[in-house]
Amino acid sequence: MSKSETNFIFDVVRRLAPIRSLPTTSRRTLLGGLGATMALPLLPAITLLESASTVTAEAETTPQSVPIRPQPVPTAVQTVATAQISTTATSVLPNYFMGLSYEKGDFVTELLFTGSNLQLAGLFNRLGNGVLRIGGNSVDTTVWNANGEGNTAGQVAPADIENLAQFMALTNWKLLYALNLATSTPALAAAEAAYVQSVLGNVLLGFEIGNEPDEYGLSYFPTGWNLTAFETLWEQFRSAIVEAVPAAVITGPATAGNITTWTAPFVMGPNGGQIAVLTQHYYRGNGHSVNATVANLVSADNTIVADCVALKSSVAGVKIPFRFAETNSYLYGGSPGVSNAYASALWAIDHLFHIAYGGGSGVNMQGGDDAYYTPIENDNSVIVQAQPEYYGLLFFSLAGQGELLPTKFSVANFNATIYAVRTATGGLNIVMVNKEVFQSLKITIDCNQQVNAADLIELQGSSLSATSGQTIQGYSVTVDGSFIPGPTSGLPYAPENISSSWVTCYVPAISAVLLRVS
Repeated sequence: MSKSETNFIFDVVRRLAPIRSLPTTSRRTLLGGLGATMALPLLPAITLLESASTVTAEAETTPQSVPIRPQPVPTAVQTVATAQISTTATSVLPNYFMGLSYEKGDFVTELLFTGSNLQLAGLFNRLGNGVLRIGGNSVDTTVWNANGEGNTAGQVAPADIENLAQFMALTNWKLLYALNLATSTPALAAAEAAYVQSVLGNVLLGFEIGNEPDEYGLSYFPTGWNLTAFETLWEQFRSAIVEAVPAAVITGPATAGNITTWTAPFVMGPNGGQIAVLTQHYYRGNGHSVNATVANLVSADNTIVADCVALKSSVAGVKIPFRFAETNSYLYGGSPGVSNAYASALWAIDHLFHIAYGGGSGVNMQGGDDAYYTPIENDNSVIVQAQPEYYGLLFFSLAGQGELLPTKFSVANFNATIYAVRTATGGLNIVMVNKEVFQSLKITIDCNQQVNAADLIELQGSSLSATSGQTIQGYSVTVDGSFIPGPTSGLPYAPENISSSWVTCYVPAISAVLLRVS
């Protein structure tokens, strides 16, 4: 099987059917969100394709031809709604938007990123083109040792970088690499950057200098630490790095928060001209708080929307992109039973779309084996499973790239969101996320363009608090990124009605639906 076949494709044809009467109730429109799209061909069957990694015996079987049947009517109480898709794009969902972030200390000691970890590479590739960030708090406690043996806590050596290069060669991902600012020296950082550039230059997105410097006053510099002190130190490191590596791409400032007092002044000042990408961190809340609950996680998050507005404004003058290079649900590794539950999958879809809607160029979801919120669970170098949040990332990636279109949703006080993307071929991919526990949606969408055919894919879980059992179109993800046929309820579904510019389908309670329209 060729490398182009590493993507999992659902393709199913729906014949035109006369639509029933549309809802006649008055429309109370509520701005729902934006979305992304993937231009997938419509074929008469669902095709199961292998990942680039080790393939299980089940996945090597001949692709199944599955009969098409109408989408089942959800058993939950049904709410009737309408939505409208705008024809005017507000932004674009770019390539390499997807990303993951891992602690630099774990990268050194766990031997997770090596040329032999085909399973992890398969899970990365399953998400499409992405960006791996090596960063986290351990950045500032890990020092370059050019003569080190590698795989040693507290230091990074040439062998570690070579292992990373071998892993990256298994993927179609780029690399964002962070350097120690707090406890290293400009000379050491420059030497490390030079070695990384020489080995990984072709896949480097850029270098970050330090991690969350706005919080250094709590640990590394208890007195006299402020933005001015940071800018002075940062410039010393940047100058040394660029002198040693003229081709180095610098990003930053990688702050934990404090957009108005740290990030914006940094990028709008002289240093703004020295970076190619603004990087910022964001977490939904504190994992130790009593508010770190399933209900809170799937509730509206106005803060991320406001942060995108602030960041977009701060980069306007220097015309560079901004990226949430470290983000996830709750701080301190997440909240058990919440960050590792099915609710995190639905939250992740909304979170990524909010950032895309807000003009962000991408996200890096923080992970690792000591965190509840990790998308991929590992035990040192061993891959344990794809966590619920991974399914949210995968579902988002199925929407692909394209122009993001505003939407209007007719039901107020209903915990659901809708996003839409216009593909390069003019089709629409519409993502709907229903976080209501006891109510399903029967939604009729005005696509504002002729609808000739449509199909849909569902993300489902047994409950918001379930830590296993989630599926995409009835399929599970194995530890190598392959999909194995799931229960019979995972057969392809066709929309209930199609007519002119309208299409009607169901969005069951606690589910997400990707509706692809051509």
